[in-house]
Amino acid sequence: MSTKKSLNRRKCERGVGMVELMIVVVIVLITTVIALPNFLQVYRSSQLSSGATQMADILKQTRFEAIRRNTSITCRTTVPASGATQIYVDSNGNSQWDQGETITIFSGSVKPVAAGGVPGTTSLASAVGSGITLTTVSPTAGTYTFDARGAVSPAAVYVMYVANTQIVSLGYRAVVLLPSGSIQVWTADSSGNWHLLE
Repeated sequence: MSTKKSLNRRKCERGVGMVELMIVVVIVLITTVIALPNFLQVYRSSQLSSGATQMADILKQTRFEAIRRNTSITCRTTVPASGATQIYVDSNGNSQWDQGETITIFSGSVKPVAAGGVPGTTSLASAVGSGITLTTVSPTAGTYTFDARGAVSPAAVYVMYVANTQIVSLGYRAVVLLPSGSIQVWTADSSGNWHLLE
């Protein structure tokens, strides 16, 4: 009798069986397969928003430097032979990036793009403000200049668009620079429905 009880106890103490383990593995795999596309979509959208934020940040840094130094400072966009878009604060005004100057490099598929392929640019202008005309900045050779007070010179409403050049369905981001030097980041789906992010 005691041998039977000890055998039953050992069976109960064995832990997880192979069948149970396989069921758990299958459930994890199914959950992963279902969740992975959504995760990738969110991740790529986050990369796109991060690219627009980087663009806005370097404009803010340029503006703060112009105010701090009490002089006009220009932020420049270039695409050197490497093919990566570089946006830098041209602190010394020599129209080229020098060691020590703040720089942001867009080397992947998320980068500034020309306005020609961006849908809904007219609706973006209306959303920014009544009677606003957006001045598009070149994604390859653009400039933004801030005067000593931090205002944009010449005064206009400037915009640069950011997109994932490989996955257009992720939509677009727009970095809008107002004449006062204030910066807005807008988001749009692939149809061009714009909404203010910050």
